[in-house]
Amino acid sequence: MNKATERIRYYQNENGPVIGVTVKPVIERDGRIFKDHTGDGLLTAWKDWRNTPADRAASLAAELSPEEKIGLLFVNTRKMGLLQEDKTKVDETGLLDEEIVEQDESIFNVEKTYGTTYTIQEMGIRHLIFRQNPQAADMADWINQLNQVAEETAHGLPMVITSNSRNENGEVVFGMNDAAGVFPAWPGTMGIAAAVKGNGPGLVDTFAECIRREWDAVGLKKGYMYMADAMTDPRWQRTYGTFGEDPALITEMISHLVPGIQGSESGVTPEGVAVTIKHFPGGGARENGFDPHYEQGQWNVYQTEGSLGEYHLPAFKAAVEKKASSIMPYYAKPAAKKSLPQYDLSGRPVPMTPVGFAFNRFFIQDLLREQMGFTGYVNSDSGITNKMAWGVEELDGPSRVALAVNTGVDLISGSLDVEAAMEAYERWKHGYYTEQGHPVPEGYRPEQLTLSEEALTRAAARTLEEEFALGLFENPYRDPAKAAKVIADRDHWDAAYDVHRKSVVLLKDKGVLPLAGQRLDGKRIYVECFRKDGKAAADETEKLRESLAKDRGLALAENAGEADLALLFISPSSGEYFHATSGYLELDICEDKEVTDVDGLGRPADTFHRETTLAGAPRIREIAGVVHQNGGKVISCVNFTLAWMVGNVEPYSDALLAGFDTCTDALLDVILGICRPSGRLPITLPKNDAVLAVDKDGVCVSHNDVPGFVKDRYMPDSMKDENGKAYAYRDEMGNYYEMDFGLSC
Repeated sequence: MNKATERIRYYQNENGPVIGVTVKPVIERDGRIFKDHTGDGLLTAWKDWRNTPADRAASLAAELSPEEKIGLLFVNTRKMGLLQEDKTKVDETGLLDEEIVEQDESIFNVEKTYGTTYTIQEMGIRHLIFRQNPQAADMADWINQLNQVAEETAHGLPMVITSNSRNENGEVVFGMNDAAGVFPAWPGTMGIAAAVKGNGPGLVDTFAECIRREWDAVGLKKGYMYMADAMTDPRWQRTYGTFGEDPALITEMISHLVPGIQGSESGVTPEGVAVTIKHFPGGGARENGFDPHYEQGQWNVYQTEGSLGEYHLPAFKAAVEKKASSIMPYYAKPAAKKSLPQYDLSGRPVPMTPVGFAFNRFFIQDLLREQMGFTGYVNSDSGITNKMAWGVEELDGPSRVALAVNTGVDLISGSLDVEAAMEAYERWKHGYYTEQGHPVPEGYRPEQLTLSEEALTRAAARTLEEEFALGLFENPYRDPAKAAKVIADRDHWDAAYDVHRKSVVLLKDKGVLPLAGQRLDGKRIYVECFRKDGKAAADETEKLRESLAKDRGLALAENAGEADLALLFISPSSGEYFHATSGYLELDICEDKEVTDVDGLGRPADTFHRETTLAGAPRIREIAGVVHQNGGKVISCVNFTLAWMVGNVEPYSDALLAGFDTCTDALLDVILGICRPSGRLPITLPKNDAVLAVDKDGVCVSHNDVPGFVKDRYMPDSMKDENGKAYAYRDEMGNYYEMDFGLSC
């Protein structure tokens, strides 16, 4: 069987789009060529690319069957056949995974999953999430094959393949070529923010353009990116995926990224990639770091009056103004009992109805659509109708699906539960609560818990408009050879590496840097890497030593006692956002530290456990002692995925640098004077455990819902120093490690 890639026929319209088909015919009319999705020879309004995406979407949505519209309601993860180990479970091309899993369980959901062809052709699914990392050409081949399978159906609706961001490091790596993904890897999002703070927003435009070109080349046309959340609770594990704590900076980043990736200031274009901005109305307002992926974190707590509007909404306003194609609400629900008054855009108090934001009519309809003017579609986070149905647990699956859609959700992530949606539709069609007289769950109306034809059509029209605007109805196919060439573009890789260098923040320097000229001549250097995983740290140390000797020509010492200089690369790790820790997420750089457990309500318990964020952490002090005894100097580089407390590193370091999943080569370029440090902190580093202390009622001494740079306004006077500061870490030089801080050398 020939692959779809080998069957594509292209037709070029003069002053119009390219038409790409594999199995369906085309229509020639008025000297123009149109794709005949239904094969009936009729040029209906939705087939005519001269009409607007909105008009085409409305025309098609009205024509689709309920089953087809229900297929458009869901998106979930799909794997490639090429990476399926059991080759009896792939299609004839080897590209599609056809495995059936009777009970496929993830952190989001439990459901039966079917093979790819059945999922597309029988279930009508047209949105899939892709999380694997094949080569660019293979990715394009796979997406082409999906689209051929879709083209074979009655209306030939194209596929929309979605991914989380792929253009940043997910962890610190040695060099650019060590990144886990296929695309050029920029530093982590906080690293990009650090670079922007020190160098201006122009580099964001380059970043966005690289993403747009690369994703479009392989056929990835929708991204779950980026997080517009302001990090206000430093113990939130998802800190690493944010742009930090500064609402003004995050707003500027979103203002550049949305049009840059989508292709225009007025929305998505055929050359663009649609973005889903998350997590409305701001996922950073955590309660002591607990995340709504698990039960303890199901509440958004606003301890500070007006914090929602002042710190959490601004970047989402920018996303709406820049015509972001979709917005993703978070799982959480607002906590009225633990919050002070919050206000909408008109200054009216916000109703704190305790249901998840995807089910919360005020936040989705009143605030997002009516007050903020959002005209795109709402894409829920994964699992809202199953494991993370916070606030609506009493409802069954069909009712949860119906309530989400009737609230304003147009695409439900983390599930392909077409059966539940069909049941919700059948309940509407046959009067489940009215004519049949089934009891209505308390607090709800029948029309909220059933899926009407009108609701299905509305949701379908919104998601279809994106597909038309992206040009997928004309040509969803891509050339694998061209995809590989675009991904390999040297300019993209060079741009990424330049920002790695610019992401480095110099926090401390006692006249040590740069290591160049006489500061390096004749010096022997001891090198050690630290991670939570001791074996991984040892492997990284060996690799780094080989590179420093071979590629940098440095003289290395076998042990710290023989060294004139010590280079320490420190990569702590704490928790994961899919699961709660036994206590509060640990931010200290520590090994085997005794910390308090928490009870089922997130309050300190009377029991304790041990936490390690860095294997061998006490060795940092030991190494420093030996090197300093020799009259040598210690240079430490800390990788910040969270707002680490640096009290176990900074006092022992003569120079201290911050990276944010910044590659080690870039840090070395700064240390060795090849480039100057220019990054600035996008977050504030907390001083110690005392400024994160939680009382017996679970209330933190530093407000969870305001950024680090304003926490001192709400800290007890008894904790403040002579400068009126309590929260931020202060080093031996007298510098506070607050947002925007960074030295030059």
